[in-house]
Amino acid sequence: MEVENQTQVTKFILVGFPGNWGMRVAVFLMFLMAYILTVAENVVIILLVQQNWPLHKPMYFFLANLSFLETWYISVTVPKLLFSFWSVSNSISFTHCMIQLYFFIALMCTECVLLAAMAYDHYVAICRPLHYPTIMSHGLCFRLSVGSWAIGFGISLGKIYFISRLSFCGPNVINHFFCDISPVLNLSCTDMSVAELVDFILALVIFLLPLSITVLSYGCILATVLHMPTGKQKAFSTCASHLVVVTIFYSATIFMYARLRAIHAFDMNKVISIFYAIVTPAFNPFIYCLRNREVKEALKKLAYCQAVQLD
Repeated sequence: MEVENQTQVTKFILVGFPGNWGMRVAVFLMFLMAYILTVAENVVIILLVQQNWPLHKPMYFFLANLSFLETWYISVTVPKLLFSFWSVSNSISFTHCMIQLYFFIALMCTECVLLAAMAYDHYVAICRPLHYPTIMSHGLCFRLSVGSWAIGFGISLGKIYFISRLSFCGPNVINHFFCDISPVLNLSCTDMSVAELVDFILALVIFLLPLSITVLSYGCILATVLHMPTGKQKAFSTCASHLVVVTIFYSATIFMYARLRAIHAFDMNKVISIFYAIVTPAFNPFIYCLRNREVKEALKKLAYCQAVQLD
């Protein structure tokens, strides 16, 4: 009855990054540059894959999907964050908070499955090279891509359904720069055990199953490469970029979910969130492209064409 008599929260206040004017301007410019860089480099990758016939392969099809995801992923949080540096109240309505949280979780879950699909592609390319064109057909690649997005957005829908049913009676201040799961749950004035349990179970499903596929794929790849008489370096080089991205992604995600609530620090939570919400999407294209000969050749071709047109 006490909860029912309290006023229901209709908006939240995002604390963001408080400080003096000079520091806020510096942080704003840093995030603005990171956002522009991330969007630009991912758009370039998508255009390269689309317009270059040598890149019309399953590996680059999945890479273009990942680039599209990363562009959307960083756009869920950073534009609102940039606006907050010049906003007086920096408020966000309950509905918009749930929408932001939904897309953030959905894209993270989609990336889990997409990375597993990319690991399977590497497995087929190295362990079953003669059957690669037959197995990794256009139809299978399309189904793996659509399945990744459908699973990610479906899992997120289950999480958000239970979180949105909670009551929020105040305080309404979120010490974060976007609506993340843990800070939002901590503001609930009703029992959130069911929402936490659903979130934990679905997180285990969406993280452990794709991670298991990824680990098994690379286990088979390692066993195959070790028995190769030649070409070991080329095989490892093919997988190196994807393996680095997978390691960074799962390390940040597992740490985010595994840290104990008893030692939970919101300022540290913001630092960790910057890493997996802003820094990782900015560096992923560099990781994939710097060691990829075909992508570098396509970039050189694009730069040459632009130079010719300017002349």
